[in-house]
Amino acid sequence: MSRGFIKEGDQEEIPMVPPRAYLPKGMPNYVTSEGLALLNKEREDLENERVAVSGNYIMSNFVDAKMKLLISRINTAVEVDLTKANKETVSFGAYVKYNDRIVRIVGVDEVDYTKGLLSFISPVAKALLGKKVGDRFEIKVPKGTETIEVQGIWYEAVPLTYDVISTEAKRSGEISSQGRREANVGRGFLDKLEMTTETRNVSVNQDEVPRAEGARNDRGFVDCFVPENDIMTFLPVVNERGIIVGRALQMELHKGNKILHPAVHLHVINNKGVVTRKYWWHVAFGDAPEKTLKRKMQEILGIAAIKPKLKKHYIRETKTEKELVYVYILNSDENLLKTPEGKDYFDIFAKD
Repeated sequence: MSRGFIKEGDQEEIPMVPPRAYLPKGMPNYVTSEGLALLNKEREDLENERVAVSGNYIMSNFVDAKMKLLISRINTAVEVDLTKANKETVSFGAYVKYNDRIVRIVGVDEVDYTKGLLSFISPVAKALLGKKVGDRFEIKVPKGTETIEVQGIWYEAVPLTYDVISTEAKRSGEISSQGRREANVGRGFLDKLEMTTETRNVSVNQDEVPRAEGARNDRGFVDCFVPENDIMTFLPVVNERGIIVGRALQMELHKGNKILHPAVHLHVINNKGVVTRKYWWHVAFGDAPEKTLKRKMQEILGIAAIKPKLKKHYIRETKTEKELVYVYILNSDENLLKTPEGKDYFDIFAKD
């Protein structure tokens, strides 16, 4: 973090350290060999970060607190020897194909659901453990039950399944990688937009996943803005002056904890003085609000040359969160992404 964010008198601010992934009390901390290597790599990165922030009181304490939690995980790690596994049944570390998708069962610190890496304590993983190829069973899901059929078991690396959102917007071209991430967690807004959304599973190489994040009809992308809601992203925690004092997972910031974090609102006004679009984004950790806004304007809206103007900033508080909002104005007559309709979305801008 830039030292420019720290001012005299802010040393009393206590950084908020995000917790490690949940592991039930008394549960062994099983890890794969790859998972243990990742933990050790994380330790190396934190040691380098500690050196880099050695002159910064707040960030030094923040790094030390993270290191303490990490060392606890490393010291309790139980590496599972997969060579001793029964290759005919599902156990920890296995690659499993079920219902035409392939996942791997891993430790809690290795989880990445977007890449098919499931925690061994997750409901699906626990249901799969001990099963053989051909076994069929049911598990409870939010909408009722789902029938699971085990189609394959491996203990050597095989391509995992990535979740991709498919919508009627395919008529306008392939949805962007940002759109996929946001659509997965922004279903409520998609429903309000009356977009028919289905989840399909495809096995792809991560390097082949599109990185383009612009989205306009004339560029071949979907034409509707989907508010971001990536719950596993780290966001900055700030004081009322906007000074970064720590960071926390987005899901922790939206649980009613009222932990202050920054966001940007963008109002697009045409040459007649009419507001035609309203967008919002969370400010990225380490960014100034304007830096995040300019990047999002370019990646999502395809605008790079026009500079937005800061109108005001204020604290927005709801039942679930507390944000330091920076409101920007952009004068443009371009045909930009449509924004969601409905009270839930427009309430976000009520005090702008």
